[in-house]
Amino acid sequence: MLTEDEKERINFEVALIGKLIEAREIKGLTQKQLAQQAGINQSAVARLESMKATPQIDTLFKVLKPLGYTLEIVPSGK
Repeated sequence: MLTEDEKERINFEVALIGKLIEAREIKGLTQKQLAQQAGINQSAVARLESMKATPQIDTLFKVLKPLGYTLEIVPSGK
C-alpha cells in the first residue's frame, strides 16, 4: 500500500508529465523536435513522457525552456 507521500509524489509526476505533453502538442512539436531544441536525445523525451524515467533537474529545465515554461517553487497552501 502506498503512503500519502508516495501518492502525492505520483500525482505530481503524472500532472507534470501531462502538462509537458500538452505543452509540446500545443507548440506542434514532435518528441524529436523537442529533443533537438532541448539538446537531448529523443529517447530521453520518450522515457520522460512515458514516466519510465524521472528527469534530473537540469534535463527538466532543458525540456521546459523550448516549451516556454520554467520551474518555480511556490507554497503548497497547506
